[in-house]
Amino acid sequence: MPAIATLDDSNQAIAILLLDLAEVYRPSPQYWGYKRASRTIRRHPQFLSELSEPDILKIPNIGPATMRIVREFLSEGGSPTVRRIVAESGKAKDIAQREAFRRNFLSLAMVEKILAEPPARYRGAVTRAEYRGDFQMHSRGSDGADTVAMLARACLKRGYTCMSVSDHSYGLPIAGGMSMEEMRVQHAEIAALNGKYGDEFHVFRGVEANILADGRLDMQPDELRELDLVVASPHSSLRKTFDQTERMLNAVSLPGVQILGHPRGRVFNLRAGVIADWPAVFKRAVETGVAVEIDGDVSRQDLDFRIATAANKAGCMFALDSDAHAADQLWMADYAVAHARLAGIPADRIINCWPVPKILEWAANAWHR
Repeated sequence: MPAIATLDDSNQAIAILLLDLAEVYRPSPQYWGYKRASRTIRRHPQFLSELSEPDILKIPNIGPATMRIVREFLSEGGSPTVRRIVAESGKAKDIAQREAFRRNFLSLAMVEKILAEPPARYRGAVTRAEYRGDFQMHSRGSDGADTVAMLARACLKRGYTCMSVSDHSYGLPIAGGMSMEEMRVQHAEIAALNGKYGDEFHVFRGVEANILADGRLDMQPDELRELDLVVASPHSSLRKTFDQTERMLNAVSLPGVQILGHPRGRVFNLRAGVIADWPAVFKRAVETGVAVEIDGDVSRQDLDFRIATAANKAGCMFALDSDAHAADQLWMADYAVAHARLAGIPADRIINCWPVPKILEWAANAWHR
């Protein structure tokens, strides 16, 4: 595995400098301008260092003010302009505190680079070609934009052999959580799709259940038995500074849970997420057979490659998912695969790389803990 301590993601570094400027100018039009430029650079598929200045200026949301910062970074590895403006703003302390909310995220250019590099560079880690299916996505059943059928067609176009639709459970009404009656209607739709596709493609009956403060779920055990794959995720107390190890230990110990979804609940530039003794959580997940997720959502990237490295060394199984809320967001699974490659995770410990019968057999074991 490469020395990830020296990961050189220049697009991400430039984007963070622009976010620092945005915070200085909040809430003026300059704030929104620098924030848009930062987002654009984080999601641009090429490193700016590989482009000419005229080509950089053709990228949407990149203007002369942003170009100045880009130019400084590419020539000096930093930006005297940003340092000066931040130092003079009176907001330096607040801006520095945001550093914890930006660690170990990858730009799209870095993701593309990692996926394109030869397998030998990552010593047996998963490749994009080994990825068979995505197990966290949201349909119109909760807060997604597309139907289950539309998501299935999009997965087929990406060459997948399976998927799981994981709409939010009823305990999270803010995200349009599904009632059990609505979920059963969805299950009938899934059954029809599986009848249509046969052995070509399989849709799992899934849910993203909410982990409560004590580690229980917002669904009843008998309700979980109606599902193939249960993703248990934290959606509350994500900005708290107290230890939540017990909450997460309880969650990965529950019968019927197969996947611990976006374990930290972090969001880029907004929150660091759950504080816990993660080695202890990973050890328990190994004991109970729960897969820990690398959520590929651009703003989540959770677990990130450094914590995923620790989970890999502990012997965890993994789920690599897009957390897509529309068919045109399924590509975010590539972020999860990139983090897994950096962490050195082999395909045989990633459930997305398994054949459907093996997944179903493994999932059934969740009731025997």
